[in-house]
Amino acid sequence: MPSTVILGAQWGDEGKGKLVDYFCDRFDLVVRYQGGNNAGHTVQVGDTTYKMHLLPSGVIRGKRSLIASGVVVDPRVLKEEIDFFSGHRLPVGPDVLGVDFRAHIIMPWHTYWDAARESGTHKIGTTGRGIGPVYESKAARFGVRFEDLVNPHLLMTALERYYPIHARTLKEIFGVTKLPSLEATFKQYCTLGEHFKPYLCDASIEIDEALQRDKNVLFEGAQATLLDNNFGTYPYVTSSQPIAANAAASAGINPRLITRVEAVVKAYATRVGEGPFPTELTDALGERLRKRGNEYGTTTGRPRRVGWLDLTALELGNRLNGYDGMHITKLDVLAGINELKVCTAYQVGSKRITYFPTQREQVEKAVPVFETLDGFGEADWDDACHDSKARGFDALPKNARKYVEFIEKKSGLPVLSVSVGPGREQILLRGATP
Repeated sequence: MPSTVILGAQWGDEGKGKLVDYFCDRFDLVVRYQGGNNAGHTVQVGDTTYKMHLLPSGVIRGKRSLIASGVVVDPRVLKEEIDFFSGHRLPVGPDVLGVDFRAHIIMPWHTYWDAARESGTHKIGTTGRGIGPVYESKAARFGVRFEDLVNPHLLMTALERYYPIHARTLKEIFGVTKLPSLEATFKQYCTLGEHFKPYLCDASIEIDEALQRDKNVLFEGAQATLLDNNFGTYPYVTSSQPIAANAAASAGINPRLITRVEAVVKAYATRVGEGPFPTELTDALGERLRKRGNEYGTTTGRPRRVGWLDLTALELGNRLNGYDGMHITKLDVLAGINELKVCTAYQVGSKRITYFPTQREQVEKAVPVFETLDGFGEADWDDACHDSKARGFDALPKNARKYVEFIEKKSGLPVLSVSVGPGREQILLRGATP
């Protein structure tokens, strides 16, 4: 019953979608298990760039792909994505995509709640897509599920119950008066529900049956470990749990059925939105990395904050997720920098700690401790990639290899692949792969 979780080890934007796309030809089923359209996966195939917010990355290769119960779905965005793929001759019909009937639906009031809160003085830096509010509705047993969306009677029942409460509270607390009417909301979502009715499935049963038949299943995480609602830099976190244990809980399978967990690690670090980022670079070097790495949010377009790689964060992720190995991305972005720094510890007052400080008081006092490595120059990355079957990793510049080997040695985790560009062909395999 082989199954693998691939998830981000930092604050997201590590290149998970690209890795899932690359490896999913070895899997029979690809499952997105949490988050919503606040996530953004970018996959480049030839001259075409695919940006996905809800669709599992497996759809690009036509793999059976599921949106599990832990995902929150904006049906407007999902339809836009499916239409985009259809326009590029990649139809995503019910034979390719299934949406679990338990998945909660983002309603218009959720995005209004999100925008209203972010307009205040205490900003989290959300994408404004209504993700937090819909998870709140779910926890409060006050939500609309996919099974309601595709059934006009259940949809109207839900609207009659929830709409008046949200409309009134949004108006009285935040002065929001532009919420679409109940009738307009029903008409729009009823049309969407009719379109998506054939996509309804029970992902839990489908995944379990696939595993019982010894099919290979790949679980795709959104966001990343340091944004986990429990173990990330709270309150500057996402509203779900990206960690590997949640793949089983959100997909609805026995956790013993997950046999492998792999991390995606950017060769440096980035973060979107507010919250602590101890290794952040706010100087010209940070701007250089941002521009060269095209570090702008897939979902919002916002410039990402950029900093040095933090191995204490990788240790935290390994402790929470139990990584079997990692994939390093964007190594080429570091080319041309004379000295590369890697955070290996923190100084908190008189105490040195080797774990990532997530307690607020520790974060405020923590000073990163860096180790410095010699940088590497520009290389013919295409030559290294085209030679991947012969030499691959060994074709990289000497100090680039040393940088990767340093990360491997310090973390104790094998490096399974190294990416030196956005394309599929720019992944250099190294060691065992799933």
